[in-house]
Amino acid sequence: MEITGEVLDIIYKNEVNGYTIADFETEEEITTVVGYLPFINSGDTLKLTGKFVEHKEYGRQFKIDTFEKLMPKTAASLQRYLANGNIKGVGQAIAKRIVDRFGEETIRILRDEPIKLAEIRGISESKAKEISESFIENWEVWQIVGFLEKFGIGAEYAKKVFELYGTNAIEEIESNPYILIDITRGIDFKQIDQMALEIGISYDNEKRITSGIKYGLIRSTYNGHSCVLKENLIEFVIQLLDVSSENIEDGLIQLKVKDEIVIEKREKKEYVYLSQFCETEQEIAIRIMRLEQSKNIKKVKNINSELKRIEKHSQIELSDKQKEAIELINENNVTIVTGGPGTGKTTIIKSIIDIYEENGKKVVLCAPTGRAAKRMTEATGKEASTLHRLLEIGKIDEESLYKNNSNYEGAPIDADLIIVDEMSMVDMFLMNYLLKCIYQGTKLILVGDEDQLASVGPGSVLKDLIHSEKITTIHLDKIFRQAAKSKIVLNAHRVNNGEPFLKKGEDTIEEELQEDFFFIKENSQEKMVSEILSLCTGRLQNYGNYDFFQNIQVLTPTKKGMLGTRELNKVLQEKLNPNIDKSPEKSSMGAVFRKGDRVMQIKNNYDIDWERENYGSKEWGQGVFNGEIGTILKIDELNKQVEIKFDDEKIALYEFSDLDQIEHSYSITIHKAQRK
Repeated sequence: MEITGEVLDIIYKNEVNGYTIADFETEEEITTVVGYLPFINSGDTLKLTGKFVEHKEYGRQFKIDTFEKLMPKTAASLQRYLANGNIKGVGQAIAKRIVDRFGEETIRILRDEPIKLAEIRGISESKAKEISESFIENWEVWQIVGFLEKFGIGAEYAKKVFELYGTNAIEEIESNPYILIDITRGIDFKQIDQMALEIGISYDNEKRITSGIKYGLIRSTYNGHSCVLKENLIEFVIQLLDVSSENIEDGLIQLKVKDEIVIEKREKKEYVYLSQFCETEQEIAIRIMRLEQSKNIKKVKNINSELKRIEKHSQIELSDKQKEAIELINENNVTIVTGGPGTGKTTIIKSIIDIYEENGKKVVLCAPTGRAAKRMTEATGKEASTLHRLLEIGKIDEESLYKNNSNYEGAPIDADLIIVDEMSMVDMFLMNYLLKCIYQGTKLILVGDEDQLASVGPGSVLKDLIHSEKITTIHLDKIFRQAAKSKIVLNAHRVNNGEPFLKKGEDTIEEELQEDFFFIKENSQEKMVSEILSLCTGRLQNYGNYDFFQNIQVLTPTKKGMLGTRELNKVLQEKLNPNIDKSPEKSSMGAVFRKGDRVMQIKNNYDIDWERENYGSKEWGQGVFNGEIGTILKIDELNKQVEIKFDDEKIALYEFSDLDQIEHSYSITIHKAQRK
């Protein structure tokens, strides 16, 4: 639906991307509107397209899909528009004089005959010209929004376009549509390329080729790469643009001259980076070495007596490797603790917390995802935070963080010692941002398993730091007795060592192994689906207290096919959460959501509100991030909302129109499992 009216007051505006909450007056009412409104200020007259929704806390709101800026129709609204502070040289008094003098002719005078403004007391000819230029510039800016819609680029990116190209943005884009490739990740290159070819850009045009190269490099980052083999890049661009390798070589030279790419030779092979990726890697190296080489001011004296106290107090006997790890952490500012499952990493973390807090030091725990932070909290008894929350990234636009990481200076973390768990999931940009937020002298402990899959984002930070041999690293390889009873733990290590799975009855310790690992070989997809359903609906309870919603996650390599996530989620939902009582359901993106469903957020949403109970008091915040898993508590058909409780206990309300941000997570891809 459409509503037309005037912006009365801006309640909140994200200055990075233009997300706005405002009071909006129509002929019928004053209502709250929410959505992306870049360049909009109090006093602006708008035509909004969207729908009314009911917010749990704030009541009825109008959620904006698109907007169009209109000329104010009344003298009062025109006066407010001119006086909103956006037009240089015009305040309340001058705005009133202009409108009183020219009335309905005001817009035409401002645009076509600005010299007449000098007839008004307080406005010189030079000031009249300045007011007119400012008015025209302001008026032209909003047209960028409508223009970008033709390319499927939303209003939230209009601000970036204007900041890059100013009021000439439309002219710049029409002359070279490929500049849009630099605006946002995920843009449809083929759509931009088709437009460019239609306006007469030739196949071998330099702009087309250099944009194709950059697009290929950006695409590679979606798969976690920070650089690409030159020969592979050339092959990709040949297929994308249907041009010769000679054209691409020329394009690479042009990009290198402009410092947009870096070509690095290693082991007789050439690798190509986008410049910001190469710079980020270099910044990580510089910052982590600077941190490591700073004075060790947080060192605890008498560490040997502290280790004895820990063993006595905890009634555990630390292994030589665990003691070595704790001693290395004490002697160095940056330490990596790596090892597979069951090798005692958690015991080291708990011991470090005890030692340093006993000596009056502040310890901060964090992990890259909500679920990892929750596991860390449960294992240590001390609250752990996600890195996003700790670094207060929330409102920083993710695209800008990736492209201009060096421009962001985070707030320093108040801690003597920072422990990051599940480091294998941390990408290069998040790592660089973390290092910016650490005081010199703070100890940093990176804990993780280098044999896990690399982060979903670009870079293999943990593995690369270990292989550099520049950071003190302790490798834990002994499987502790309790963990050694688990076939999962033992087989994980055997796979890493290139050995086959344990056979039935092949015990390595005196006690019988836990039956927590099964290898089921089937060649039939139908039989495999049957096996999965059997395991998830009670069969595993013969071996432990395994409830699907608490203890079981189905992983699969693909989304498509009978054994892909799409089909498995449907059959698992039907078996595990059938709609017996005919409660409300909501269909979206080919899926049917119902109360009790396990779901996953599939993209970062920095603006969604949430609340949770935190040690007896209410806590509010914003932001749910890619990979967070939760459960649907309620589907409200009346207010068109879905209430979801996530694993870290926060509860968020999703409008029905936002359900494209979630998908079922009874079964998830291995790729998505890294986001958990």
